[in-house]
Amino acid sequence: MRSTRRTLTAAIATACALATVTACGGGSGSSSSGSSSTYTFWDPYPQFDASSDWGKRVTACGTEAGVKVKRTAYDTTDLGNKALLAAQQGNAPDVMMVDNPVVSTLVEAGILTRTSDLGLDTAAIQKNIIGAGTLDGAAYGVPIGANTLALYYNKKLLSAAHIDPAGIKDWPSLTAALKKIKAAGKKGITFSAINTEEGSFQFLPWFWGAGGDLTRLDSSKGVAALTLWKQWVEEGYAPKDVLNNTQTTSWQEFATGDYAFGENGTWQLANAEKAGFPYGIVSIPAQNGGSAPVPTGGEFVTVPVQKDTGRYDISKKIVACLTSAQNLLASDTTLTYVAPTAAVQAQQVKANPKLKPWVDAVAAARGRTSGGLGTKYPTISQPMWTAVQAALSGSKSPTAALSDAQTAASKG
Repeated sequence: MRSTRRTLTAAIATACALATVTACGGGSGSSSSGSSSTYTFWDPYPQFDASSDWGKRVTACGTEAGVKVKRTAYDTTDLGNKALLAAQQGNAPDVMMVDNPVVSTLVEAGILTRTSDLGLDTAAIQKNIIGAGTLDGAAYGVPIGANTLALYYNKKLLSAAHIDPAGIKDWPSLTAALKKIKAAGKKGITFSAINTEEGSFQFLPWFWGAGGDLTRLDSSKGVAALTLWKQWVEEGYAPKDVLNNTQTTSWQEFATGDYAFGENGTWQLANAEKAGFPYGIVSIPAQNGGSAPVPTGGEFVTVPVQKDTGRYDISKKIVACLTSAQNLLASDTTLTYVAPTAAVQAQQVKANPKLKPWVDAVAAARGRTSGGLGTKYPTISQPMWTAVQAALSGSKSPTAALSDAQTAASKG
């Protein structure tokens, strides 16, 4: 049980520590004040404009609730920062979708309402998915869906190199496959090791797959995972630009058809269909065999604390519209998410059998803030991605990089 709440100032400092290209200062530019028939809605989908399926869906949920929704989209990191600043200034949006690790930071800052206080039902949601937004036994949002990571592979390249993807069971078998691909004159694997949360997100399956513990970044198990990535870069199995790759640019590399493998997520399925070559999907292997634990991605629909508590009733209706059992299938299809409930997942797989491995992966995924980490996660994640950068760039050995990371995380 937490004895005290972090102040907004401390929470903003945490969010700013995770920021990449956004500045931590200034106002939010949006407000829930003004006309009572207009409700503000923030989400992390700037790729979807008002004419998109998602934009229309948000508008329709406002109409169903009898109000106009003013939607503003920010990049993920920018949204978290602006949410904290807006709360500090007393002009938080009525409804907000945030990346699941951010929920705990916002709760600790005291700016999110409990779903139980709003009368929202989360009983049907899988425990590992709702867990990312649960603190001290209380949920502070409703997950709209989840995604996670796996390895896409180019069937044509593997076939030409006489590699059976079913034989990729552990790190040695995957590395052997990469060696064959390189010998055949092609490129091995691409992933994102950028110095943001995306880099940590992509490193976690390998870290956890070695048995790593986020409270002990410098263990021999964590070093083994970072050594694997470093080996791949040094041997030319992975490109040096993984240091700058976002998950989007990493996908673009895989989509050229020159790479045998690409670590990426559910959200790339539609792009995979357009890639122009046959592809398959295998689980990310653990070091000694089996599937590695993968991190749960996805957003929670939350309701920030408002001075005017009379606004909660409409906000609840908007959240319910986006996340109710009858609407989740449409929302998750639009966003390319795996639904957070077994019933809707079954509908998704029936409509698109290719989602089956992703549904299985999400069911076994871990929340990044789970295990009691909560708001400690950002103070661990940043040193971790910094260590990955240092090791892959050659400025430090994996052991030294993770030793420094653990020292930094311990001070966080």
